[in-house]
Amino acid sequence: MRGGAMSSLDTRAAGASVQPPLSQAVGYVVVVVLGLVIALANRIAMMVITKVLKKTTGEDNEKTEMFMTANRSVRTGLTASAVISSWLWTTAILGASFVGYDYGVAGPFWFAAGCSPMIVFFALIGISCKRKIPDAHTSLEVVRIRYGRVAHIVFMTLCLINNIFACANMLLGASAVISAITGMHIIAATFLLPVGVTVYTFVGGIKATFLTDYFHTAIILIIACYFTIKAFTFEEVGSIGGLYDLVQAAAKRHPVSGNHDGTYLTMTSKGAILFAILHICSNFGLVIMDTSYFIKAFSASPSSVVPGYTIGGIAYFAIPWALGTIMSSLALGLENRPVFPTYPRRMTSTEVSNGLVLPYAAIAIAGKGGAAAVLLITFMAVTSTLSAQVIAVSSILSFDVYREYIHRSASDRDIIRASHFGVIFFAAFSAGFSTMLHYVGIDLGWTLYMLGVVTCPGIFPMAFTILWRRQSKAAAILAPILGMATGIAVWLGTAQHFYGAVSVATTGEILPCVYGTVASAFSPILYSVVITLFRSQRYDWADFRKEKLGLDRVDSDSDATVDERQVEHPASTTTTTSLSDPRELKRWGRIAAFWSVATFLGHWVIWPLPMYGSQYVFGRGFFSAWVVVGIIWLWITMLVAIFYPILDGGIQQITQVYRALRGRKDTPSVPSPSITDGSHEVTKVDEKSGGGSNSAGWI
Repeated sequence: MRGGAMSSLDTRAAGASVQPPLSQAVGYVVVVVLGLVIALANRIAMMVITKVLKKTTGEDNEKTEMFMTANRSVRTGLTASAVISSWLWTTAILGASFVGYDYGVAGPFWFAAGCSPMIVFFALIGISCKRKIPDAHTSLEVVRIRYGRVAHIVFMTLCLINNIFACANMLLGASAVISAITGMHIIAATFLLPVGVTVYTFVGGIKATFLTDYFHTAIILIIACYFTIKAFTFEEVGSIGGLYDLVQAAAKRHPVSGNHDGTYLTMTSKGAILFAILHICSNFGLVIMDTSYFIKAFSASPSSVVPGYTIGGIAYFAIPWALGTIMSSLALGLENRPVFPTYPRRMTSTEVSNGLVLPYAAIAIAGKGGAAAVLLITFMAVTSTLSAQVIAVSSILSFDVYREYIHRSASDRDIIRASHFGVIFFAAFSAGFSTMLHYVGIDLGWTLYMLGVVTCPGIFPMAFTILWRRQSKAAAILAPILGMATGIAVWLGTAQHFYGAVSVATTGEILPCVYGTVASAFSPILYSVVITLFRSQRYDWADFRKEKLGLDRVDSDSDATVDERQVEHPASTTTTTSLSDPRELKRWGRIAAFWSVATFLGHWVIWPLPMYGSQYVFGRGFFSAWVVVGIIWLWITMLVAIFYPILDGGIQQITQVYRALRGRKDTPSVPSPSITDGSHEVTKVDEKSGGGSNSAGWI
């Protein structure tokens, strides 16, 4: 169904179904009981943490600024961990293995290379937002302020489409895996997975997602690292050289169409390079049009955005690369052995497209323990990433719909209530939408391939909104609409041209999806530039600051109240302006631009393209080095995600809280003289004081 290597899969007989290694009871315990336990534990923990922090540092989760943006105080370590967590989709964990099964070693590499440059690039977008509109809560507020309500509605629709398909992509893959491992009904899994997410996101807001994501990410990475050890202690593999021999033998049994010499051990893969183009465009759309990434950027302190996203993006590369390479190689090499779940047949195209390469490989090397581990990481991944999607949509419904079009003078309590409604509504809607897709025959593979067609039209108009002052209002409104129409037309037209019909099967092939995604992503550049030429705009970035967006300042009774609160709990007030010197923010912008270019060149040009052009086939030594570097990188990623947040502010804030609970108060901060930033003044807080330590705090 996927073109290239996947076309050969279509000819396979369905074969006997695989018996789930775990019982349905285990599935329900993990999805329902564990989900509710995590939610309940999170509720208790967040209640305790919220009470303690309110008492000791002034953080109040009943305030919208705290609920939605964590007072814009998240430090580099937790930002990097949150970035890694944000990309730990079930799609990444399962998809990297299935493209490795299809295309060989090139598949997981290009999967990773399609993610990390986009994550690092977002550092540039994030710091630009910090410079130009530091009080914003969502990217859509930026659009509304610059272009007005019509553009706001257009981009709001595009962002919601992005979130809907992203959630469907996650739920389809996760529910299929849970069903295959436990026998749990796939629709039950689809509806029950969002339950725990809804509860803990409902209670804790964005800070709950930061903290819960941290623990979920730690568990996922520990299990991923376990698989890198277990793979080579399994007796039928034995070593990296043994795995190399197994993959070589698999290529002789089933040569890969489109790969040099039909081998899995080459970067010269036509299917993989097409997937790479498709994947990087799709991920560009997912990042730019997903308000959850903007929320986390707004939540980070100004000095943490660039290093947090850069470290997180580079560290993340190892997860799909290393895990996908090892697990897909295991599946290919052990597929003809009795230990493999589908033995004596190969995996069917449906099994591959449902993302079952990883779980079947895990079952082969670790039995029921491997199945349980995959079940756990699938559950952790889908709940972690789904929480970010849910709060992103709730932010749209509360700030961009309720506050803007229903209740302009909404208070903190009103907006929190609207956010809670948004959390519940979207969780239920995403489950229902995923169920509909399942019943029309759409799976993880189909959504992974076509995602960019619907997520990419707003990429450049949105980026131009923040980075290009000349884009006109008409261009911002029309370019994404025309881009969406162009992308869909090219997608369906090429499906008809290449395969003679427009159906679920043909629209899921790689060629129509590549053409449609590229058209959807890049045609808006032409539309925007041409429309802007007729009547260009020269937007004054200072206009962004004229609209007051910080709710805590709006709701304060008087300036005296604010001043008193600043003295008692400096961190409790909303940072309505950046706490960094504008020149410092500009320097961070240059650093972000450098790392964006460097990451793209490294992962897309310098490293892979010479190997592609030379038609290099991996030897035993090179394959061993390839795998070893991937494993080391993965373990470093685990250390970054788990320990960096603790070392970077965690110990400091825990100490501060402990001292406050013991009755020892730090010296209250005294606001230093203000610095001028454009048309308004910025109050600079001494970060070495008690309040400053919280503004750079971990929890």
